[in-house]
Amino acid sequence: MLWIPIDRSSDIPLNRQVYQQIREKILNGHLQAGEKLPSTRELSSELQVSRNVILDTYDQLLAEGFLLARRGSGTFVAEGAFLTQHDSSFLLHEVSEKKPKNNIINFRSGIPALDLFPRKTWAKLSHQLWSDIESTNFGYDSPEGRLELRQTLTHYLLRTRGVNCQPEQIVITSGATQAMTLVSRLLLTPKDTAIMEDPITNDIQTIFKSSGAFIYPIPVDEDGMKTDLLPENLHPKFIFLTPSHQFPLGSTLPIQRRIQLINFARRNNCFLVEDDYDSEFRYEGSPVSSLQGLDSERVLYIGSFSKILSPALRIGYIVLPTHLIEKCRQLKWFTDLHTPSLDQLILAYFIKEGYLERHIAKMKKFYKSQRDFLIQCLHTTFSNKVKVLGYSTGMHLIVELEDVHFSKELLLQIEQFGVKVYPVEDHTIEKEKYTNRIILGYGHLKKNEIEEGVTRLFQAVYDEKK
Repeated sequence: MLWIPIDRSSDIPLNRQVYQQIREKILNGHLQAGEKLPSTRELSSELQVSRNVILDTYDQLLAEGFLLARRGSGTFVAEGAFLTQHDSSFLLHEVSEKKPKNNIINFRSGIPALDLFPRKTWAKLSHQLWSDIESTNFGYDSPEGRLELRQTLTHYLLRTRGVNCQPEQIVITSGATQAMTLVSRLLLTPKDTAIMEDPITNDIQTIFKSSGAFIYPIPVDEDGMKTDLLPENLHPKFIFLTPSHQFPLGSTLPIQRRIQLINFARRNNCFLVEDDYDSEFRYEGSPVSSLQGLDSERVLYIGSFSKILSPALRIGYIVLPTHLIEKCRQLKWFTDLHTPSLDQLILAYFIKEGYLERHIAKMKKFYKSQRDFLIQCLHTTFSNKVKVLGYSTGMHLIVELEDVHFSKELLLQIEQFGVKVYPVEDHTIEKEKYTNRIILGYGHLKKNEIEEGVTRLFQAVYDEKK
């Protein structure tokens, strides 16, 4: 007799229920090779279902090789259908351990205030687009992206960032990460050299190292990359930097160093890769003009809408020197054919109608208020023990604590107090230079979370030392 429970209230058909349970019993060894199954009449009577249900079940299991039918003898479990089952309980434990605790205040950088995303405007434009769009737009598209968005970006970037380009020079990507991956594949081969400012986002280092290239670090000071340390004996394929808002330290590269970089690139016949990291949110003065505007044939300019609007959009772009356009289009094609077309069209209208700049102006006020509140909390709580750096732009700042080493043990202790912070050392190429500095992102947090998070941080760092 086979014990197979039947749920007659389920949406799953009866034959499918019986099939799934017999299949499972064979796979896990509860029904073993050579074991005889009840006849279709017997099983239909036991389960009180139509014989056709059992006939359909047996036919499916025979077709998939789970069963063998022997004329005059009956139906048997086939050889080789047992699959050793792994104990996945430890995996589930590992996954559950990695889930963030509900009461953790996470000072992760780079996350915008998602509750302030302009939903109504986006929904209105989306509805309008879906109502009016031609059916031809539902097909495959060009790898470089929709012309409407590239044209709109050309005007927007020139007006707001000083980027000098034509629509043909823009390739739309699925965010900045894909843009950097394309740059790596476009410019690097194993044993090539790329120069990078240090510190710089660990993920970016990984992307470029994965090509087999050697990364040569140049340290950063309060004015960005120290261009006087550029090596004349190396011939790099490119120099990667974040000149408008250095990540993570927050400095801005002055014109003198930008000119040094341009001249170095010209002498060494290499490129500059400019990541324009959340530079729209500058709180002291106007946004700094791009490096690309100084030499459009030497600079690859990377931008994204993840910080300005939402990471869920997955839309970014590269502005390319003209002789790299075709090769980059081919690489983009073989990566994912193209970035989703309809989201590109909605974004194009969103920018063209002025909604983006109005949203940036609104968010700039909001993030400045968040930043000022965080700085106030830090000075009130830590008094003269804290130094706040890199706060002129963006959605994060740097905290330097006197006589504190942010070791793995201390970071774990801080997390046990219900706070998640991120050490600058995680993003350094040459280690042990910034061991007393952490990155605090504030864009996505409520003010009560910021205040409570700073209090918990102080307790974790100093109260335990008593």
